[in-house]
Amino acid sequence: MKRRQILISAAGAALVSLAPLGRLARPARAQDMAIHDYDRILGAADAPITMIEYSSLTCPHCATFHRETLPQIKETWIAGGKVRLVYRHYPLDGLALRAAAVGNCIQGKRFFSFMDILFKNQQKWARAQDPLAALGQYARLAGLGQEQAEACLADRAAMDKILQGAQEGRAAYGVESTPTFIVNGKKLSGAQPYDEFDSVFRDILPDA
Repeated sequence: MKRRQILISAAGAALVSLAPLGRLARPARAQDMAIHDYDRILGAADAPITMIEYSSLTCPHCATFHRETLPQIKETWIAGGKVRLVYRHYPLDGLALRAAAVGNCIQGKRFFSFMDILFKNQQKWARAQDPLAALGQYARLAGLGQEQAEACLADRAAMDKILQGAQEGRAAYGVESTPTFIVNGKKLSGAQPYDEFDSVFRDILPDA
């Protein structure tokens, strides 16, 4: 079995369906959204809208969202202090799980820069002959030393914590596909266009 096939099958517990789920109405208050110590957050802590993103680094639809939609959300809503993005890993396979573990080793604002790089270059590293080596190269460009990057790729405890977070997403919000977004408690599934997110945000903040 090729190394890439081994990676993809190594985390069977992380595999999930890609079937669309639509929206699920829940209380529309940012303060109702539980925030965990493992969350990576972009935006003001007191933003009236909290958007949790569940994504897999090998998911093409997630890459589409990060390339085409998130930049507009950042510029229009996050930079203005109206939305905070809470990023949570939801790995679809073993390779995504290891990529998530490497990403979590990168601290501060560089984490989101690294996510952007991985999503924008997803086809290059995820389909490489040796995807772990490709991941290591991107990690070194992000500031991790070779030994540190290799340790992150092999950190089973960190990967177990990522999988636990994904399971909590299923239990709390019924997450079953990627990307899935929880906007002040309302579920929005799939790489929706910017206008869809803008409409959801304006339903919450009609005067924005």
